[in-house]
Amino acid sequence: MATPSRNKLFFGSFIHSKTLAELEYLHGTAVAVDSAGKIVAVAPGHADPAAAAAALFPTLGWAPADVDIVQAKSESHFFFPGFIDTHLHASQYPNVGIFGNSTLLDWLNTYTFPLEASLADPAKARKVYTRVIRKTLAHGTTCAAYYATVDVASTNLLADLCLAAGQRALVGRVCMDQLSPAYYRDESPAAALAATRASIAHIEAIDPTLSLVRPVLTPRFAPSCSAPLLKGLGALAAERPDLPIQTHISENKNEIALVKELFPPSATGAPDDSYSSVYDAFGLLTDRTILAHGVHLSEFEAELIAKRGAKVSHCPCSNSAITSGAARVRWLLEKGVTCGLGTDMSGGYSPSVLEAARLAALVSRHVAMGGDDKAKLTVEEVLYLATRGGAEVVGLQEWVGRFEVGMDWDAQLVGLGTVDAEGGVEGVEEGEEEDGNVDVFGWESWAERVAKWVYNGDDRNTRKVWVKGRLVHERK
Repeated sequence: MATPSRNKLFFGSFIHSKTLAELEYLHGTAVAVDSAGKIVAVAPGHADPAAAAAALFPTLGWAPADVDIVQAKSESHFFFPGFIDTHLHASQYPNVGIFGNSTLLDWLNTYTFPLEASLADPAKARKVYTRVIRKTLAHGTTCAAYYATVDVASTNLLADLCLAAGQRALVGRVCMDQLSPAYYRDESPAAALAATRASIAHIEAIDPTLSLVRPVLTPRFAPSCSAPLLKGLGALAAERPDLPIQTHISENKNEIALVKELFPPSATGAPDDSYSSVYDAFGLLTDRTILAHGVHLSEFEAELIAKRGAKVSHCPCSNSAITSGAARVRWLLEKGVTCGLGTDMSGGYSPSVLEAARLAALVSRHVAMGGDDKAKLTVEEVLYLATRGGAEVVGLQEWVGRFEVGMDWDAQLVGLGTVDAEGGVEGVEEGEEEDGNVDVFGWESWAERVAKWVYNGDDRNTRKVWVKGRLVHERK
C-alpha cells in the first residue's frame, strides 16, 4: 500500500532526458515536492540538504517539521524519472518466458488465450495482478499501459489494485469477437461495447479525476475484431475524445497477411489494404492511439501514422522472443512518429523497462548490421524512449517523464555499487547480497556510469520508487 504523502525535499544527483539525444545531469541539487506530489522547485548548486532547505523553505512557506528529506546517500546513487511501460498484458504475466518455438498466431492459441480466460476466477486474477504490479514497480515502472482480459470483473479488479498500490496505469478491457476460441471472446459487437462502457464507468467511479488510473479503449488487434466491432469502437472513441486507444499493428508477417484477407478495401472503404488504413477507416488511428510493435510498417503507413499523430510502442524483447522481426525505430522517429518502450509480457520475458531499453539498443544494432548504420540507438536515446517518449505515447507528457517545476514526482532512486580497495562493494559486508550487477570503480564519468546501468542494471539497483510523491516501493 502506498504511504501517505507529505512535503518532501529530495537531494543529490538528478538525471533526466533533456532531449532525445541528451541527458541532463544535476548534481548537488534539491527538488522540492509538495504534498500533492507536484515538483515546486528545482534548485542546483547546494552543498548539502541543510543549505538547500535554508534557501528554499522560506520561499515555499514550508516549516522544517512538515518536510521529509530524502537524500541520495552515496555518490553512486541518483534520482531518475520513473519508467513508462507503454505496452504489456497484465493477464499474461504467469507466462513470461514461456513461448516455446511459437510465432504470434500459434502462441496466442497455445499459451495466451487459455491463461487469459482463466482469470475470470477472481482469486486467480487477484494473485496474478497483484504480483505483476509489485514486480513492475520494483523495476521502476511508475506508469503502465495494461491490457486485462475480456472479463469486466477481472479488468475492474486490475484497476482497483493499481489504484491501491499507487501505480499510475492505463487499464483496458480487451475487445475481441472473432478468430479466437469460443470460450474466450465477446458474444457480439454490442456485447463488447456494453462491457467496455461498464469497465470505463467503474474506473471513473474509483478515480473520478483519472489522475492515477485511466480507462483505455482496447481492440486486441484487427484480426480478432469484426468490422462492426471496430466501427463501434471508433464511434466510442469519437464520443470520448478524452480516452486513449491501444492495439497492435504489423507485429508479424502472417498477421499482416490475415488483415489484408479479412479487411479488403471493399469492406472498409480505405484507399488500400494496409493494416494502418484499416484502423484509420474505423476512426481508431488518432493522436491518442498507442500502436504496439510496428515491425513491418510500410513507408505509406509510417507517414499515415505520423499524420494522424498516433504513437508506437517498441517492444524489442517480444519481437525477438517470438521471432516477429526488428522494428526500425530510427526510421520511425525520422518519419515524425513518437515512440516509447513496452515490455509486452508475456511475449516479452521481462517486466523491466530497463531491459527493454538495452534490448532496444541491441536490436537497433541488428538493424544497422542489415546495412543502415545510422539505425543504432544510443544510451541517451533509449532512456528517452523509456521516460519522456513513453510519457508522450500514453498522453502524460505534461505530467511525467522529467524533473521540472509543475511535473508530478514519478521517480526512482537508483543505487550503483562502488567497488572498494579490496574488490568488494562499499557498505556491503562479506556474505551480504550486493546491490545489483553494476560495479562503479570511481573513475568513470557520469555518462559511463549511466551506460553501465543501462547494460548491466536490474531491479536490485532500484532502491525506492515514488508516484505522485508517494513512496510505492522500497528495497529493504
